[in-house]
Amino acid sequence: MDVAQRRTAIEEQVIRTGEVSFVELAESFGVSEMTIRRDIEALQTQGIVRRVSGGAIALSGTAFEPSYGLRAGRAADSKEHIAEEVAALLRPGETVLFDSGSTVLAIARAVRGRGLRLTVLTPSIGVAQELADEPDTQVLLIGGLVRPGELSLIGPDAEQMIGRYNCDTYIAGVAGVDAERGLTEYHPQEASVKQAAVRASTRVIVGVEAAKLGRVHLVTVAPLTVVSTLVTDASSDHPTVVAARAGGADVVVVPAPHPIASRGETA
Repeated sequence: MDVAQRRTAIEEQVIRTGEVSFVELAESFGVSEMTIRRDIEALQTQGIVRRVSGGAIALSGTAFEPSYGLRAGRAADSKEHIAEEVAALLRPGETVLFDSGSTVLAIARAVRGRGLRLTVLTPSIGVAQELADEPDTQVLLIGGLVRPGELSLIGPDAEQMIGRYNCDTYIAGVAGVDAERGLTEYHPQEASVKQAAVRASTRVIVGVEAAKLGRVHLVTVAPLTVVSTLVTDASSDHPTVVAARAGGADVVVVPAPHPIASRGETA
């Protein structure tokens, strides 16, 4: 296990348990306490944990955003299944606005090789890289301020550029989907970019793992009623799924590859 993998594992553990100790982590990973202290200091710099005497505690709440690396590694099988279903909903020749985030990146991968001849707009450097060489596909990377780690583009420039275009479909990536609070996000500027994308698009598709349903984060992006299609591995009787259907959304339920925790963290 290299440094990045160990720190991701520590991050996941502290989020799951709420607190960790230097001694226990050192024994678990087979490294020195000094190495663990450096790992914790790095995670504290990223705003993930707070160092305390003998260990660290999680910084939790609606404003806490797990790192991209941690979110990307979670529910990977579920994301792949959801991605295939979302890709199958796209129509040849559409103008599609791909959001940022690990689930949307999985959807971009699922689009490859389908011959859809899409015009793609995206604030995600990862999505742009994924689809740049896809035959007969035009990719427009939205400008703006680059978020480290996320490699997404945010800020007024990004929002204004999105507003210049008329898109057939927006593939939204969100941190939480709730019956009352709608689509929610951790980061205010990310949320503003997503709001601009909703306004620019005729159809909004949300692909989301079950763990994100019922979760509410810092900023509401849009009400649940903006969702045209919800693709999820949650059960068809989940309260958020029921609310989405009642609000007019088409709901596609894909089989979960393994049991999903009801309150697991995601992104």
